[in-house]
Amino acid sequence: MSYRRLRIIAFVALLTPLTVRAQTPVIPDTPAGVVLRAWFDAYASGDTSRILDFLRRYQPDRIGQSSMSGRIGMAGFQLVSIEKSDPRRIEFIAREGRTRGLAYGAFELAPGDPIRIMSSMLSPIPPNVAPADLSIDASSRVRVIGDANAQLDSFYVFPKIAKQIADSLQTRSRRGVYDTYTNKMTFAAKLNSELRELSRDKHMVFNYMPFLPRPANAPAPRDPVPGALDREEADLLNCGFVKVEQLEDNIGYVKFDGFFDVEMCGETASAAMTFVAGTRALIVDLRENGGGSPAMVSYVSSYLFSERTHLSDIWNRRTGRTEEFWTRDRVSGRRFGATKPVFVLTSASTFSGGEEFAYNLKVLKRATIVGEVTGGGAHPVGPRPVGSDFVIAVPHSRSINPITLTNWEGVGVEPDIKVPAADALAAAIKRLSRDPRP
Repeated sequence: MSYRRLRIIAFVALLTPLTVRAQTPVIPDTPAGVVLRAWFDAYASGDTSRILDFLRRYQPDRIGQSSMSGRIGMAGFQLVSIEKSDPRRIEFIAREGRTRGLAYGAFELAPGDPIRIMSSMLSPIPPNVAPADLSIDASSRVRVIGDANAQLDSFYVFPKIAKQIADSLQTRSRRGVYDTYTNKMTFAAKLNSELRELSRDKHMVFNYMPFLPRPANAPAPRDPVPGALDREEADLLNCGFVKVEQLEDNIGYVKFDGFFDVEMCGETASAAMTFVAGTRALIVDLRENGGGSPAMVSYVSSYLFSERTHLSDIWNRRTGRTEEFWTRDRVSGRRFGATKPVFVLTSASTFSGGEEFAYNLKVLKRATIVGEVTGGGAHPVGPRPVGSDFVIAVPHSRSINPITLTNWEGVGVEPDIKVPAADALAAAIKRLSRDPRP
């Protein structure tokens, strides 16, 4: 099962309402309680301006990023229960207004004044999981940390860093850093934060994601494949392709938000690229592209070249092998070709495979990059189980560009024309209108 599919399953969990205790919760009169009350007032309103006011007051560093409720919707929340309360930390269960699903949330405040949120979380409670089942004791936390370290030791692309992470987590565990995290979801959020901090690897993710029982006759889960989806998911997302059109002045425009499996989605990609093959210039919009399959990156890139071209390599730590990715000699439909101008739009949310596409074309001088510096994640990743309740996404390989001999990890892809992401399309059209050459 792919990591993308695991995330979809976690989101769908919101669609299953659960039964919890019906007592009327009282928000405590503490600094954390003040923040929680303000958060409910803002998000229950559904008013974007009130939500922004909340962020400006308590979490200004999150303005411009996804809000705490980004994965759950903007229909407001109803407080179900207060699960844990300290002066500067509070945990709660809320019911989302649109789906009626339950989510577990927490605020932890920074020390001192004015009141500022140091960390926050809001995650859907998986189906068939009662709030009482979310508790975790000290011995279980130690075991989870040990299992996570074992996965890093076996698979993480940088063995020395894996050892440093393991040593740090063990030391923090012995010091009692995790003693107050008695809930599986808040413990997972804390470990996720620690792993990202220690590794500085944006592909590193640790989630609470219990494996639900499978029927006896159900097939075994697939091995993790980057960008893998089943047919129903691929159709629901149209293989990541959001819009394909011909703009004024015969400029082609393709927006796609992920690089999915070639075998399943190659026909969709071919249809999209063939549609714009006759335009005089092409704009590829990757501002919301979160990545996916390296094979699909090379497949789509093949439409922008006329000769076989070496795009990238991926070195796998466990096997020690390097896989080369080239444009294809043959593709279905019609190529856009190697001579007409290509502009690629990026944002801070462009990540992983989206960055690889932009990076490859920039290094090969095949495209002009317009927008913001990208997210900075270059390590292919696979999900690994940690016990029966958690999953760690371990970056197991390293992208290597055959020309620069490096990648965009931690630094992102620098645009040729740097503008806010919202202005990138207009900037590209303006440049093409003024100077139609590459």
